[in-house]
Amino acid sequence: MGGTRPAARAVTRRTTTDRRGAVVAALMLAMALPALDSTIVSTAVPQIVGDLGGFAVFSWLFSGYLLAVTVTLPVYGKLSDTFGRKPVLVAGAAVFLLGSLLCGAAWNMGTLIAFRIVQGLGGGALQGTVQTLAADLYPLEERPRIQARLSTVWAVSAVAGPALGGVLAAYADWRWIFLVNLPIGAVALWLIARHLHEPERKPAATRARVDWAGALAVFACGGVLLTALVQGGVAWPWLSGPSYALFAAGLALAGLVVWVERRAAEPIIPGWVWRRRTIAAVNLALGALGLLMVAPTVFLPTYAQAVLGLAPVTAGFVLSVWTLSWPVSAALSQHVYRRIGFRNTAMLGIGAAAAILFAFPFLPYPGAAWQPTLLMLLLGASLGLFQLPLLVGVQSTVVWSERGTTTASVLFCRQTGQTVGASVFGAVANGVLASRLGGAGDLDTVTRALDTGTAPEATRRAVADAVHAVYLGASCAAAVAFLVLLLLAPRRFPVLKD
Repeated sequence: MGGTRPAARAVTRRTTTDRRGAVVAALMLAMALPALDSTIVSTAVPQIVGDLGGFAVFSWLFSGYLLAVTVTLPVYGKLSDTFGRKPVLVAGAAVFLLGSLLCGAAWNMGTLIAFRIVQGLGGGALQGTVQTLAADLYPLEERPRIQARLSTVWAVSAVAGPALGGVLAAYADWRWIFLVNLPIGAVALWLIARHLHEPERKPAATRARVDWAGALAVFACGGVLLTALVQGGVAWPWLSGPSYALFAAGLALAGLVVWVERRAAEPIIPGWVWRRRTIAAVNLALGALGLLMVAPTVFLPTYAQAVLGLAPVTAGFVLSVWTLSWPVSAALSQHVYRRIGFRNTAMLGIGAAAAILFAFPFLPYPGAAWQPTLLMLLLGASLGLFQLPLLVGVQSTVVWSERGTTTASVLFCRQTGQTVGASVFGAVANGVLASRLGGAGDLDTVTRALDTGTAPEATRRAVADAVHAVYLGASCAAAVAFLVLLLLAPRRFPVLKD
């Protein structure tokens, strides 16, 4: 970028001591907005549907938000490299809070879904820009500290979000699960405006040009393809007209993205993101991470209730333990990668994760609750050792003016992996259930039967087999990530001096 000094720091000396703590607090509050949102809404779905109706389309409360976050990540990453982190973060927080306010005022399910998409448009800016600023604020040797704090935000949200959502829905009104974002976001915005100071940059020789055509093409392509993945096998069969039409349109739009971006002066998705071995390897590896994370986050609660016979709250605890070991392992990973390097540390973590995921299908039936709990605790520790070194490492290989784009590409690949994983593993689970039950149902109908206590023993065994198949698939995704790092990533990341 012509307007940015090559050695520019993302925060001036005024921010480094007394003000840096306030900025970190602001980043943690800003990250809490999308982190809480991912867990708090699900607990209030019965109250929302009971008030607004629209049961047939309520899944779009989550799908619409996810689509908006995912497809805007590359756009916000490029904008933060062009205009700075602060304006993008402030704008993203403002859009997210506007969406929250509108969600609280929604009068039917259609408007609520539309306002959730507005929330997602702001959430993409929050997730990408906060992670980028975390690298800007700290030199390489101190970055695990801030990244561990951000991981802790997600861990606390995973535990507190469902409880808070349940309390608000039961004793107040479901609208408060959105309105509670307003005071949190207001404090974050005030801290950012007061304490975050970015470097003064030389005036650009030419005015920075925003690739709006590329941004629109990326948004349209991502939206169409992700809609096909999210709704395929749910709203319509995979082998059906809507699926064929969406995938064909998505591929055509992908070609349009390539054509537009190759001709843009400042493309939203520059070609160097995939031409550099380190960035390409990290993108693919973290895409596999998103894929494998679907196994525990989506299917483990059903397994805990159906196979182990646990209550919903206890089943949630079995899942949440990995959010406790993940940030601890991430914080300690610096002691490992300083000795053996980023790539080898990540390979150690994902190799252990592959073994743990592979061990899950060998748990006894029905088994005891401590067995999957222990595996989840170990899985969180393994993935903390995998993800953080890759994120810190790849951010350290680029200059300030490329860091936003690089971070956004990594997060985009991880989000896309989760979307693909939900579709693929959902199809795997439904296929196993159909074969075990003679085509008598899919995971949704079986789960409803389990909730009402009408499912026979054969159904519970079928659920166990389906979840075991998903975990085997997740272990394969972990093995792919290991091979990507082994074969594609350089042994030593080309780290730049701070």
